[in-house]
Amino acid sequence: MTRTALITGITGQDGAYLASFLLDKGYRVHGIHRRSSTDNLERVAHLGDRVQLHCGDLLDSHSLLRLLEQTTPHEVYNLAAQSFVPASFDQPLLTSEVTALGALRLLEAIRQFDTSIRYYQASSSEMFGRVQQEPQNEMTPFWPRSPYGVAKVYAHWITINYRESYGIFACNGILFNHESPWRGKEFVTRKISDAVARIKLGRQKTLRLGNLDAQRDWGFAGDYVQAMWRILNHKTPDDFVIATGVKHSVLEFAELAFEHADMDFREFVEVDPGLLRPADVHTLCGDASKARSELKWEPKVDFRELVGMMVEADLARLNGEWGGG
Repeated sequence: MTRTALITGITGQDGAYLASFLLDKGYRVHGIHRRSSTDNLERVAHLGDRVQLHCGDLLDSHSLLRLLEQTTPHEVYNLAAQSFVPASFDQPLLTSEVTALGALRLLEAIRQFDTSIRYYQASSSEMFGRVQQEPQNEMTPFWPRSPYGVAKVYAHWITINYRESYGIFACNGILFNHESPWRGKEFVTRKISDAVARIKLGRQKTLRLGNLDAQRDWGFAGDYVQAMWRILNHKTPDDFVIATGVKHSVLEFAELAFEHADMDFREFVEVDPGLLRPADVHTLCGDASKARSELKWEPKVDFRELVGMMVEADLARLNGEWGGG
C-alpha cells in the first residue's frame, strides 16, 4: 500500500529535503503552503508535479481539518513555524500563534479527523536555551531564551499531551541546527556562505556578524530529515534528540567558509553590536545516543563538508550555474 504524507512548511529547507526523501521512498506527498502574492516555491520546483501542493495556514483550524479530509494522510510532518529567532523578538505574538498554537490546531484537527494518523513535531534545540547540562539529551530541562524557543516548548509539550491523552502516535524530533544550500539567507550560516561567494566574485566588500563566539551543533538538513522519517516509523511514539554531538563557533564557520574560497576571514569580517540578540544562547551541543541506538540513525555529512557544500552552491548560484535540487 502506498503511504501518504502531508508536510506543513514544505517550501522551507526541511520540507523540500523531506519531500524529496519521501518520494524516493515511494510515498504520495502533499504539502501545505501559505498563499502569497510572490512565488515562494523555489525549493520544491525541481520536484514538479510529483508533489501536490495545497494552500493552508496554521492560523486557520478549518483549513487544516479540510486538508486532512482531502489528503487522508498516514503521516503528518509539522515543519511550519516562524523559525527565525531574531524575528521572534520583534513579532512575539505572531511567533506564538504560528509556532505554538499552530501545532495545537494541527493536533486537534488530527484528533477530530483520524487519531491513527502519525504526527511529527519539529522541536528545536533552542528550547534548551540557557543550557543546564552539556551535551543536551532528551532529559535535559528546557530554559528557552527567545519567544521562538518558548513557543517551541509549548508545541513540544502539547504534542506529548495529545500522545498521552488521546493515544495519537505523536512524536517530537529535537533537532539541533541543520543547514544546507537551501537555508534562508536570514540565518547566519547562509549569510556567511552567500557573503563569501559575493566577496570572492567582487560583489560585496565586507561581512557584518554579531556574536562570533556563539557555538552550535551544526549538521546537514538532508541527514536530519531521514531522522524525522525514522522517528515516525519507530515501533512506539517517542521523542529524540537529533544532533552530531560536535559544536563549532560562528567564528569557526566563517573562517572555514572563507578558507574554502581561498580567502582570509580577518580581512572581511566586521562585528556589528546591533546584530546581538536581547538574550542570546551561547552554546548548544546535542547527545543523539538514543537516536543512534534505537533509530540506527547516523549523520553522514561532517562540518567541513557542510560548509564547503554551502559555499560552492552560492558561488554556483551567483554564476548562474546552480540547478537546485
